[in-house]
Amino acid sequence: MTMLGATLAVPAAARAQDSIFDTFARNRVLRNTDREGNTVAALDAIDTVEPILSVDTAHNLQLAIMQYEQIMAAGGWEQMPRDIFGLVAGVDRRSVSRLRDRLIMSGDVPAEQQSKKDIFDEYLDAGLRQFQARHGLLVSGKVDAETFFALNVPADYRLQQLRLNAMRVEAISAELSDRYVVVNIPAATIEAIDAGLVARRHTAVVGRIDRQTPILHSKVHEINFNPYWHVPKSIIRRDLIKYMNEDPNYLANYRIRIFDGGGNELSPTDIDWSTDDAVNYAFRQDPGGENSMGHVKINFYNKHNVYLHDTPTKSLFGENRRFHSSGCVRVEDVDALVAWLLRDNGDWDVTGVEAMFNSGERVDVAIKNPVPIHTTYISAWANRQGTVSFREDVYEYDKAGKVTFDDA
Repeated sequence: MTMLGATLAVPAAARAQDSIFDTFARNRVLRNTDREGNTVAALDAIDTVEPILSVDTAHNLQLAIMQYEQIMAAGGWEQMPRDIFGLVAGVDRRSVSRLRDRLIMSGDVPAEQQSKKDIFDEYLDAGLRQFQARHGLLVSGKVDAETFFALNVPADYRLQQLRLNAMRVEAISAELSDRYVVVNIPAATIEAIDAGLVARRHTAVVGRIDRQTPILHSKVHEINFNPYWHVPKSIIRRDLIKYMNEDPNYLANYRIRIFDGGGNELSPTDIDWSTDDAVNYAFRQDPGGENSMGHVKINFYNKHNVYLHDTPTKSLFGENRRFHSSGCVRVEDVDALVAWLLRDNGDWDVTGVEAMFNSGERVDVAIKNPVPIHTTYISAWANRQGTVSFREDVYEYDKAGKVTFDDA
């Protein structure tokens, strides 16, 4: 029994000693890991002046295709096991080496880190953050659910995505002008392009899956300051009737008025909300803080009655998946975009635009030199630094193999 006790005691002592070593290793990693610096570096790798849509993008995509063809020639990358979920800097686990190999294969971790195996070190933290930035995910340095999903998209799927998007870019790039706006739906971003470079980049909220933002090419021709919102019949039918049945004060709370065909204002009690009677009337929201278009509407010619606009719900810009609108596009920091669009109209700088917002005055301004706008579906692109970005095929246009679009 004494011998058995001694035998059992040895592994316990070893485990305690290993635990101490693990703690030292973990503390060293945490001391050496500049999380904030790694996040900045990851975002800098994608926040370059190269547009998502340009002649250069077409060339960059061809280089990316070659890179992913080499990845496929090497066998691609393996599927990640469930036990990588939750991995973060400082963890010492066997699955760390598999995550490291995966990120080496996609170029997010330097190949010379191959010998570093089971400890989630500062190099792996930087690589994971770069991977997250390239895929439009929250840059956390932790393998969360969305990161786990993105890591397990096969290499051959990514290669096909690059090839498909290269054809999309090539189909449009030859027609681009010197100055234009791009709304990229899968990324939910907007770029203002000047002389082939990104002058401004904005986070956006685009159409949800059942109310998609259309693919089109047009020209931005007018700015409406402090606009009325004329509620589309589709939203009256789908949303407004439901909201009024849930809360009879909904229209009053959001300063929405009802008018008949003769322009006479009606009371909400004049409408039978148990039917679709409401679609026979016009609903108009007054300018102000609750207005669904915020302080400004940016008009461009199209048959879908869609436009860019401000929004009172700024919190949506902080989400990863920004597919919430009914087809129109909400713009973060919209004052700066409006000032850029009005560049040739005289004294419209950001200060002047904000002053107009704050005045509450209803003013329409025709853009002196209308600016081309392209709403696009580019789910994979690359910049000249070799950073390749991917986004989810939210409208399933990649799945359908669509290269051109009827409205384009």
